Amino acid sequence: QVQLVDSGGGLVQAGASLRVSCVASGRTFRSYSMGWFRQSPGKEREFVAAIGWNDDNTVYADSVKGRFTISRDNIKNTVYLQMNSLKPEDTAVYYCAAAKTRYGLRIDEEVEYDYWGQGTQVTVSS
Repeated sequence: QVQLVDSGGGLVQAGASLRVSCVASGRTFRSYSMGWFRQSPGKEREFVAAIGWNDDNTVYADSVKGRFTISRDNIKNTVYLQMNSLKPEDTAVYYCAAAKTRYGLRIDEEVEYDYWGQGTQVTVSS
């Protein structure tokens, strides 16, 4: 079992930066791909960014490409999402997720993920 704890959300002004973190339990963290998803009121949860067990493999949603950066520290069992140039439309609950490495895994697909964090609220004011 993998347990994920999200943190780092908050209230910021448009144009500001924020970094959210996700700490995972267990010894098998290196074998998991990690992703970030977000959900706003009245909308479905959407993909934001993901990173494979090989950190050369990263994927971003078009809406955040060039502004957000995902990274991982396998020693600390932590994945990060650095968010720059935040916009009001980035306001959402952000969730981290873990997917077991397997053949054909698509790290930008929500259905692929096995474990989820509790979410952390990010609010961007205009």
